[in-house]
Amino acid sequence: MNKLSAMETFVRIVDKGSLTAAAEALDTSLPSVVRSLASLERELGVRLLNRTTRRIHLTDDGAQYLERCRAILTAVEETEAAFSARRAEPQGRLAVTAPVLFGRRFVAPMVSDFLERHPKVSAELVFVVRVVNLVEEGIDVAVRIGHLRDSSLVAIPLGRVRRVVCASPDYLRRAGTPRHPRELRAHACVRHTGLARGDWHFRIGRRTVTVPVKAVITCSDIDSSLHACVSGCGLGMFLSYQVASYRKEKKLSYVLEDFETEPAPVQVVYAQSRLVTGKVRAFVDECVSSLRRARFD
Repeated sequence: MNKLSAMETFVRIVDKGSLTAAAEALDTSLPSVVRSLASLERELGVRLLNRTTRRIHLTDDGAQYLERCRAILTAVEETEAAFSARRAEPQGRLAVTAPVLFGRRFVAPMVSDFLERHPKVSAELVFVVRVVNLVEEGIDVAVRIGHLRDSSLVAIPLGRVRRVVCASPDYLRRAGTPRHPRELRAHACVRHTGLARGDWHFRIGRRTVTVPVKAVITCSDIDSSLHACVSGCGLGMFLSYQVASYRKEKKLSYVLEDFETEPAPVQVVYAQSRLVTGKVRAFVDECVSSLRRARFD
């Protein structure tokens, strides 16, 4: 008896609801399906299905065996497809998610280059502030900042970003440059709710300390927060990639660099339970190649 073939026949019987329908779906004869099921039950020593003239019902053993069969058949299919994918040209829809500003600055240009080289691929970009569930929302690849809590995901490190405090040169001339986190009590601050909903955190020696800040403006939108900081409204706390271009143009300056908390990892992520198709494998390789060369600070 071909065990995999028998498993497939059993699954098809359950899915189709009858032995006759399963035989039609498998393009084989009804007696062949009956023999396959009987051989499988005899081999296992249990009854998998209770059959009447009109309906079939899974037994308790059958329900457990069905779940195992689906997992085994899926694993075989994914293994075969994975090896085929290595030889195939990437094609189909590629869904990618990333934080909003990071996505705009780093991911979108990379996706455009990727599509130019692989014209059979189409892309959907989902740039949001929330953490997207890859499996539930049909996302192939994510670029994430921070440590992962989901052990079902495969994560490949790309780099790290700093949590920095900065201000415009004009503000620092007017209000002075803080030399220690405790001096923030005397300063006006711009709070971006996507990063710091309340107080700000710093590292002093081996300790992480929390410092309350006086927010003159609180923004949920990153661009508005950055604009307020560049305009001289006060000190702001951001991730380093968010302010890198402003720092390069000397519109913002870093302060309190000696007290920054541990940098956050940047990772490309995909679901371990999913088939790694040619498009996903190729795009993950692209992320590693491109983003490991990028500067996030």
